[in-house]
Amino acid sequence: MSDKRAIGVFDSGLGGLTVVKELNKLLPFEKIVYFGDTGRVPYGNKSRNTIRKYALQDEKFLLSHDVKLIIAACGTVSSVAFDTAESLPVPFVEVVSHAAKAAVSATKNKKIGVIGTSATIKSGAHKKRILELSPGATVIERDCPLFVPLVEEGITGADDIISIETAKRYLEPMCKAGVDTLILGCTHYPVLSDVLKKVMGDGVTLINMGEATAQYVKDYLNEHNMMSDAKKDSEYYVSDKSESFSAQARILLGDSEITATQVDIEKYE
Repeated sequence: MSDKRAIGVFDSGLGGLTVVKELNKLLPFEKIVYFGDTGRVPYGNKSRNTIRKYALQDEKFLLSHDVKLIIAACGTVSSVAFDTAESLPVPFVEVVSHAAKAAVSATKNKKIGVIGTSATIKSGAHKKRILELSPGATVIERDCPLFVPLVEEGITGADDIISIETAKRYLEPMCKAGVDTLILGCTHYPVLSDVLKKVMGDGVTLINMGEATAQYVKDYLNEHNMMSDAKKDSEYYVSDKSESFSAQARILLGDSEITATQVDIEKYE
């Protein structure tokens, strides 16, 4: 038995494509319907009520496409607005718990760093989950509000002085504390992996929430007989500037055929 309906994925902008990239690797026959809220990015500096409103609208948009499962490929929504899933008629997957589990498995010295948006770090969601899994762990958290704009603007090279100096300033506490594992607590951040590796050094394991989440989704679909057995073209939607999103998505996903469609997300109240 199979389920040919699409997997719905949403994020505040480009970042959720790092989750899509991992889904494509593990689930090549699954269609993805992706929504990037590029008109309202970033979510991380908004109030909890605003983030919840945005998440609900994003979820309603995806449901209008008859998806079989929704992934909040957004660390901010997963941290502070995961309760929006309570009324959904389909399974909901957040990215925080899977990243925390992967970090606890990876660390050798039990010193784990977490970087994310201001809202994500303020919520303490990663730290709470890590300590549930490993009560003796030391967790160092740091919000990095400039990382999302850097990714959205394509300033992500390891030889770019802006990205490197920004990362050095944010990651200094992690380096001093001697963390050996770093959770990239926003799905935009894997795009900066080369920068983060250069600053943190080869001895630090970077936890990509997309990888951990994609593995969970694969296991879930398999267990519940929801895997698709026939690939259909994925669809990409944004709330603003579809041309620039499409160009960057083609690079991130290695697919020259990607074209995003702009939608009015405010209609999905």
